[in-house]
Amino acid sequence: MKLKIGIIGCGGIANGKHMPALKKVEEIKIVAFCDLIEERAVKAKSEFGDENSKVYTDYRELLKDKDIDVVHVCTPNSSHAEISIASMKADKHVMCEKPMAINSKEGRAMLEASKATGKKLTIGYQNRFRNDSKFLYEACQDGDLGEIYLGKAKAIRRRAVPTWGVFLDEKAQGGGPLIDIGTHALDLTLWMMDNYKPKYVVGNTYHKLSKTKNAANAWGPWDTDKFRVEDSAFGFITMENGASIILESSWALNTLNTGEAKTSLCGSKGGADMEDGLRINGEERGVLYDKKIQLDGGGVDFYDGESDDPAYNEAQSWINCILNDTEPVVKPEQALVVTEILEAIYESSKNGEPVFLKEKINA
Repeated sequence: MKLKIGIIGCGGIANGKHMPALKKVEEIKIVAFCDLIEERAVKAKSEFGDENSKVYTDYRELLKDKDIDVVHVCTPNSSHAEISIASMKADKHVMCEKPMAINSKEGRAMLEASKATGKKLTIGYQNRFRNDSKFLYEACQDGDLGEIYLGKAKAIRRRAVPTWGVFLDEKAQGGGPLIDIGTHALDLTLWMMDNYKPKYVVGNTYHKLSKTKNAANAWGPWDTDKFRVEDSAFGFITMENGASIILESSWALNTLNTGEAKTSLCGSKGGADMEDGLRINGEERGVLYDKKIQLDGGGVDFYDGESDDPAYNEAQSWINCILNDTEPVVKPEQALVVTEILEAIYESSKNGEPVFLKEKINA
């Protein structure tokens, strides 16, 4: 018996990540496709379903199908909580695309729904499933870096503002690069540090380049009238144990120092960064060293090493956790801390003051 999956939202992230990855997973079958625009759902069915797959324009109708075991929520951020909670109450396990929710209140409601229904919930932070991320996580877990007291989360684009869909709509998305790509870098950093207890947050968001007309951009000039979210955002997070995290995010910034979903770590025994591949640094026998980790096959003919397909690795891991009744790699409690911190950066920027995070989450 294969797990039966329903896709809610057949836009860019569903077509770019979820459905192609799931198609490679032998233990599942995508049986339903839902989108407000029916043509999108029909197209998704033709590419990733079969003649028996169903098409919906209302997710509530999809959830009535008792044969569906799992739902992937691939909609704008503002509807993540509503659809995820309804899906769990309809007896479906839920993979929700990042970020968890548009704010921590809605994220907490998702977590409570998971606990109340007993259905599994995970969030789409696929960068944890990259080969470099997995290697570094194991090194951190083994104590190779010692106590990690400084983390830098980097999600910097020079000029790559997404101009389609609702990316520039603050109401639908909850923000710009911070909540879109900054969330990946922050998730990686917290995960590596294994530290989910923020104390307070200071942050700033900027709208410095968003009003530039006919701007150079990877996807063509943006509409300045529709650009309602920040073009860059930065945060400083102090953790309960005194550790610090610096978060940098931008869609448009005058810099050459770019890179997405990267982390740098400084510990009492050593450090690591993803600036030029994966590098580890430290001191041994009174001598400083740095080494670049080689994650490919090492030049063996006809072999390129382990495939680095984070979207597939994420999908397979998620399905395995359902079949084996184990915890997902991305726990909802962890994703909620990410959302809580992002929300605090926006709040700090708005009010010009630090935001203390009083309600703690057991992640």
